[in-house]
Amino acid sequence: MRMLIAEDDPALASFVKKGLEAEHYAVDVSEDGEQARALAAEFNYDLLVLDLNLPGLDGVSILRQVRTRKPSTPILILSGRSRIEDRVQCLDLGADDYLVKPFSFAELSARIRALLRRSHLPAESVLAVEDLKLDRVERRVERAGRRIELTSKEFALLEYLMRNAGRRITRAMIIEHVWNLSFDTCTNVVDVYVNYLRRKVDDGFGKRLIHTIRGVGYELSGRAEAHS
Repeated sequence: MRMLIAEDDPALASFVKKGLEAEHYAVDVSEDGEQARALAAEFNYDLLVLDLNLPGLDGVSILRQVRTRKPSTPILILSGRSRIEDRVQCLDLGADDYLVKPFSFAELSARIRALLRRSHLPAESVLAVEDLKLDRVERRVERAGRRIELTSKEFALLEYLMRNAGRRITRAMIIEHVWNLSFDTCTNVVDVYVNYLRRKVDDGFGKRLIHTIRGVGYELSGRAEAHS
């Protein structure tokens, strides 16, 4: 799952980003309100964590615009404003939750999991291709009933491939959706991580699911003819 953190405190933004990435989420960070609005409009994030005091464009304005254009996107307000009036205003404008700073990361993480459970139908929460299953909320992967342990980036990559099962995915598309926006695309990191996944997902099983498409990229599919 991919999230946007709109927070103008670099230290806090880094802390939240690292914590969420450790829980297998792909995270983009914006310290500017205008940039956060543009990113939220361009990308289909699974969840937004939004501060109210942002330079360029305040969080309330972003909340209004996002809720108008993408009514189903979960939005969690993370703010130093503790007045009841601020909470009521944001909730009335469409925020799904409101957490006051300072906060416990454990509580933030629990609130995010709760929002994601409510925002995704059961069929969307668990992805399945052949005997491979990935639970997006519980962060669990199994193949043929066997638990597979993945790093945060491996999980994000597998989730993206499974969400696009049967579709040919380019390396540029993987970089855009799995790594952050400023990532250097002139590396072979995608190929390296696909190889990591193959060892865990395909090795020891009778059927390969991750295929290389020459001149294109990769495809996750149960069809034998997908490999080329």
